[in-house]
Amino acid sequence: MPRVYVIVEGPTEESFISGPLAEVLGPLHTYVIPIILGVPGHKGGRTSYARVGKDVLRQLKQHRGSYCTTMIDYYGLGRGFPGTPAPADFTNAQKVAHIERAVKADICRKIPDFRPDVRFIPYLSLHEYESLLFSDPKAFAESIGQPRLAAQFQEVRDAFQTPEDINDDPRTAPSKRVFEVYAAYRKVIDGTLAANRIGIQRMRQECNHFRQWLELLEALPEP
Repeated sequence: MPRVYVIVEGPTEESFISGPLAEVLGPLHTYVIPIILGVPGHKGGRTSYARVGKDVLRQLKQHRGSYCTTMIDYYGLGRGFPGTPAPADFTNAQKVAHIERAVKADICRKIPDFRPDVRFIPYLSLHEYESLLFSDPKAFAESIGQPRLAAQFQEVRDAFQTPEDINDDPRTAPSKRVFEVYAAYRKVIDGTLAANRIGIQRMRQECNHFRQWLELLEALPEP
């Protein structure tokens, strides 16, 4: 059974990995283990590349028979990431793919003997976790006990080609839009309830970059 250590930003993503994602990958005999960024006493928070890269290297070195991936928000991405700033004329998806390739190249350069070319799968969420929840505005609203808000969530979704295109401005990022509609939104509790209600399959239909990452995880052989 392939084991995949997933470096995440905080408890919201941790809950997503250990819940909905694990339920999809489990029947395929792929076991995902979320690891909150940082060390005990300094978990989560800033996503500088110094911290993310250190955690990736640690997991690849400590678990030589396993894979490592990331689930880090592109919105608010910390300092020092290879490939940043991405070319301004790139689409959002192209920018994220460009940075992911640069991160992988950096890790491969640093520890080639640990096979990161095979075992490391960088993934940046476009633009952050909450974008996935706009894959089904009706289910999102119902999951948090606010069905009357479905039309407002749908209005946000309809303004963009895909949920992953919801932009990364500090005032209009996906999570900011959620709070604007529903100020009582609780990222961990409500974010997990919504993900469970919406389902991974709907997310993959609506979010192409997420789907590509999921397909890579679904196809992993024993390393």
